[in-house]
Amino acid sequence: MDPLWALRQVAFQLERAGEPTYRVRAFRKAAEVVAALPEGEVARRVAAGTLTDLPGIGKATAGVVADAVAGREPSYLSRFREPVVGGQALRASLKGDCHTHSDWSDGGSPIREMAETARALGHEWVVLTDHSPRLTVANGLSADRLLAQLDVVAELNAELAPFRVLTGIEVDILDDGSLDQRPDLLERLDVVVASVHSKLRMPAAEMTARMVAAVSNPHVDVLGHCTGRLVVGKGRPESTFDAEAVFSACVEHGTAVEINSRPERRDPPGRLLRLAVDLGCSFAIDSDAHAPGQLDWLSFGCERAEECGVTPDRVINTLGAEELLTR
Repeated sequence: MDPLWALRQVAFQLERAGEPTYRVRAFRKAAEVVAALPEGEVARRVAAGTLTDLPGIGKATAGVVADAVAGREPSYLSRFREPVVGGQALRASLKGDCHTHSDWSDGGSPIREMAETARALGHEWVVLTDHSPRLTVANGLSADRLLAQLDVVAELNAELAPFRVLTGIEVDILDDGSLDQRPDLLERLDVVVASVHSKLRMPAAEMTARMVAAVSNPHVDVLGHCTGRLVVGKGRPESTFDAEAVFSACVEHGTAVEINSRPERRDPPGRLLRLAVDLGCSFAIDSDAHAPGQLDWLSFGCERAEECGVTPDRVINTLGAEELLTR
């Protein structure tokens, strides 16, 4: 087993399991150290027991390297693999992910690393949806920064073809239902995810009007994490709104309802997801990944989707890139 692959895979599995960032960084740093060593140096240091003499290599990371050199699967890999029971057929049908973040906003990794990880997971495409400018806490992209990002994505696509990074944004839905980015820029993007990030406790009638206006906007492709709830830690209650009115507007205007796969969100809740199914909505099963390991959270969303009666023909990320862009 390749020690470099093993270290990176442990970092991926830790990230997928939601482990603290410092632990993930320790394995990524160790991978950088190992990658810089001359050929044969890793095996020599394992034999001599001197791996931990290297800055950036600790006891845990040295153990992973030693296991890999000996041809054993590191215990870290099996320890953090969380089985997903349902949704496997649906997961296999997904060709991409409509909601991901890079270090251009509040993600932790460069666009290239996110794209290469998505490709390694078997995706044909991934949509880059960094935040819009109003969300300053997430380093949201101004119009100028978004334009610069489009150039970066174009260059990257030339290298990664046939895999594609589709251009996008997670745009804030403002209080009146308008969108937090210039309309001419939204029109240039491949996929626009619109989400509420502020005034989540707005009165139901106002929140309903706000969301209906957003999903009716011709630039919006996906309604992101519709209730804004958090279900771990201190949690956060759902926003209140007329779900039938919002989902009916999604059907009317061809806007997909996101099934957000993040373990702390699981949004929409089951009862609302079933309502959206009954009303005829289309769906985007998204990771909302902010780090490479989180891209594999799609499995959790697929499990929930299957439980609530979502079939592959209703899921937009079962489409190829060209089909998605012309739907």
